[in-house]
Amino acid sequence: MLKKLLVVAGLSLSASVNANIDLSSLQSNGFANWEPKSFVNETRYQVTSHKNRAALKAVSDNAASGLVLERRIDLLETPYINWSWLIEKTLPNLPEQSKAGDDYAARVYVVIDGGLMIWNTKSLSYVWSSSQEKEQVWDNAYAGSNVQMVAVRGKGAHVGQWYDEKRNVYQDLIAYFGDQGSERENQNSYRYIDVVAIMTDTDNSGSTAESYYGDIFFSTE
Repeated sequence: MLKKLLVVAGLSLSASVNANIDLSSLQSNGFANWEPKSFVNETRYQVTSHKNRAALKAVSDNAASGLVLERRIDLLETPYINWSWLIEKTLPNLPEQSKAGDDYAARVYVVIDGGLMIWNTKSLSYVWSSSQEKEQVWDNAYAGSNVQMVAVRGKGAHVGQWYDEKRNVYQDLIAYFGDQGSERENQNSYRYIDVVAIMTDTDNSGSTAESYYGDIFFSTE
């Protein structure tokens, strides 16, 4: 009996250690729990399948709107964000560090909500860049240093190919917004994110993009 209990406890611990937080489910309700957020015109989002994968199709024609999910994530428990994406119609070589070129065929946001202290709001925008090298990082043209743009895919990425991504959000926040000096201070500043969002936008350049997103989830490793 004791041996059996230990085995069950071990299985339970393993399940909790390796637990994922699923933010979407393309096999069932897709991105139904995500709220639309429009800035200029409407990017069209539709659950479909593409190249043997369930996907959320995004088509933007001179538009900037996204899908937003308010969900608090404890990054000490599940620091890794995972997603997949594919671009069929990408953007021209844009000056992405300027307002005129702040368009992306695909991007995934994570946000620390500063509430009334708006200056404490911080966001990482993981983008498929049309002009930057992979892993290039820069301040957002509109929000400045409060939003760090990270080229997860750069100008050398292949059109028509699925890419599976994994980022340690907790470590990225420390790396791009600054180490607070102690483990406790880092935990206080970067432990939680409050919002996850996706957006395919082309309003500044007046371009057209066609992109596909797979499911998004957080994991322990």
